[in-house]
Amino acid sequence: MQWTDEAIFLGARRHGETSVIAEVMTRTRGRHLGMVRGGRSRTMQPVLQPGNRVEVVWRARLEDHLGEFRVEPITQRAARLMESATAVYGVQALAALLRLLPEREPHPHLFEALDVILEHLDDPATAGELFIRFELAILDDLGYGLDLERCAATGQREDLAFVSPKTGRAVSRDAGLPWADRMLALPPFLRSGASKAADSDSLAAAFRLTGFFLNRHVYEPRGLEAGAAREGFCQAALKTLRAPEAGPPLAATRNIS
Repeated sequence: MQWTDEAIFLGARRHGETSVIAEVMTRTRGRHLGMVRGGRSRTMQPVLQPGNRVEVVWRARLEDHLGEFRVEPITQRAARLMESATAVYGVQALAALLRLLPEREPHPHLFEALDVILEHLDDPATAGELFIRFELAILDDLGYGLDLERCAATGQREDLAFVSPKTGRAVSRDAGLPWADRMLALPPFLRSGASKAADSDSLAAAFRLTGFFLNRHVYEPRGLEAGAAREGFCQAALKTLRAPEAGPPLAATRNIS
């Protein structure tokens, strides 16, 4: 069997003396593993770096085998992605999110979203917004999508201010005020029709929002932790937008019930 596809390199582990097991996110075949012979050579090491866009040719005798990759570079951006903490942590955190999905399950929209985010990781504000939308897409593909379009209590689409931690549905300001201390804040930039970019407070609120539902529905049921990469990305993105000591800690997401 053989196929060719565009892919974004996610990571690799050593295999034998000279080879690696490569992990990529392909455009049409989802997250995929394959062996790269000679992957530890000086020629291949710059190519096999997280964030690079490549063309892969996969070959195997049977479809369910690990198979082998032949890899050719398309866009080598790994060097640029190593220049800031936001980018370094961001690449790792995005790869960790994709590993929550079944291997070889197609998610072409996530491939496109990943490619866009990787081009903007040097801009913390933009990268933060795109990262949040990527986490929302991951939740949706896993079957835990949030409904942020209309109020769960009244059905209205205007003045949405909260998200119910029980249902993951938006709640309007008036309907949610009596239970505001139990609600998650809905950041303005995530509201339907929003045109204003995220500021430090709304971005921090968004990190808490997606973090809460990832913990509840994905990490905790699987006995996993979100990992240091996500926390590092969140803090690096916020650091450029506000003083590090300002605002509540992101870890507070687990205490909402």
